[in-house]
Amino acid sequence: MASQDPLSMTEPHFETWTRVRDRLRKEYGEATFNSWLKNIELEGVSNGHVIMTLPTKFLRDWVINNYANRIRQIWIGENGSVQSIDIHVKEASAAPAAGNAPDTADSTASNVQPISAAESFDANEKISAQLDPRFTFENFVVGKSNELAHAAARRVAEATDGVPFNPLYLYGGVGLGKTHLMHAIGHAIRANSPEKKVLYLSAEKFMYRFIRALRYKDTMNFKDQFRSVDVLMIDDVQFIAGKESTQEEFFHTFNALVDQNHQIIISGDRSPTDLEGMEERMRSRLGWGLVADIHPTDYELRLGILQSKVEQANIDIEPRILEFLAHRITSNVRELEGALNRVLAYSDLVGRAVTLESTQEVLRDLLRANDRRITIEEIQKRVAEHFNIRMSDMHSARRARAVARPRQVAMYLAKQLTSRSLPEIGRKFGGRDHTTVMHAVRKIDELREQDVSLSEDIDLLRRMLEG
Repeated sequence: MASQDPLSMTEPHFETWTRVRDRLRKEYGEATFNSWLKNIELEGVSNGHVIMTLPTKFLRDWVINNYANRIRQIWIGENGSVQSIDIHVKEASAAPAAGNAPDTADSTASNVQPISAAESFDANEKISAQLDPRFTFENFVVGKSNELAHAAARRVAEATDGVPFNPLYLYGGVGLGKTHLMHAIGHAIRANSPEKKVLYLSAEKFMYRFIRALRYKDTMNFKDQFRSVDVLMIDDVQFIAGKESTQEEFFHTFNALVDQNHQIIISGDRSPTDLEGMEERMRSRLGWGLVADIHPTDYELRLGILQSKVEQANIDIEPRILEFLAHRITSNVRELEGALNRVLAYSDLVGRAVTLESTQEVLRDLLRANDRRITIEEIQKRVAEHFNIRMSDMHSARRARAVARPRQVAMYLAKQLTSRSLPEIGRKFGGRDHTTVMHAVRKIDELREQDVSLSEDIDLLRRMLEG
């Protein structure tokens, strides 16, 4: 490796690099680490500049675009004298034969460097990701926000006489249960029909495998692997948006499996029609079967999830603490479960019972973040727009039902979705007394039991505010 200054390769440098690698592995997980970061080699350190190498330009470019800043931060954290990092393509020991590089690939994979003769493409390497044993239908909590997706997933998993819909496309925001349902489908199919070949992987890994096949001129084996499965599950399909060559191969794989009446299950963070950077024909294919969205969770579902978690762990915790968490952590299920785990870990480590006070203290940062997401002003604006009244009516003294009812709905949502006290909420509604807010909350609770239309309106408003 050419450098203006001599490279130093002392034992402390290797020890620091080992710690940096370990932190990268923990932060990004085994799959990502093995795919993109494992092959980074330390070349040396020169005057505060860390020199590292990767075997190909594609890997080098990918790591620089996606991980370089974090690698630099970790290096500086381990060694304050480090100023920057440089990542280069490792010089090949011998010039490869002409024509080894593919003619075409994704824009992110262009100009892929040839590989040394010592490397080989393991055609028999297992390409399916492991299914998480925690993610089954038995521990998936069903509510209004996910009941369609859950029912569709069960129908696909239990189908014995053909494919019910192809593909099944699940979409929703982060941490709402898409991956859980896909793993549950995989577990159920493998249990009910062990003879079926089930392949589950992320769209990122699909692209990575495709590019490897191009590099090693083994695309026929790649096609055979993916088109011979009975069930193909691709997670986070939005990852291949803008990747033309990968989309092309996925398109043909999709068609081949559909022609054979083999099941395809796909997840994404938005509906097929909203996938930017995806070819029109691909968006059309993704919407062929059943498209099932997963909405943000409501309070009842969040509480049910927490109750299920503590029951599985056989932990005794006050119901009011679970209710508090369900009210305050509204972003997604992953963050909700993480909050519960933090509270329980704190209790276990310090040897104290879980109390509401300790919960608030341990989750102080998370609660502040959630508080910032929804304000009373936002609630008032959204409710006023939904019920077609003026924003000023939220603060006025008008008592006509067409105004008073939406105002009560806004007070109810303010109590449910913010941490503001009743007097604070009252002041935001034209200086009303806290007893007025209490009456509004009770009234809306009663009406939700009697008026299905109003209950649906409130659920919709809540999803829009939490989304």
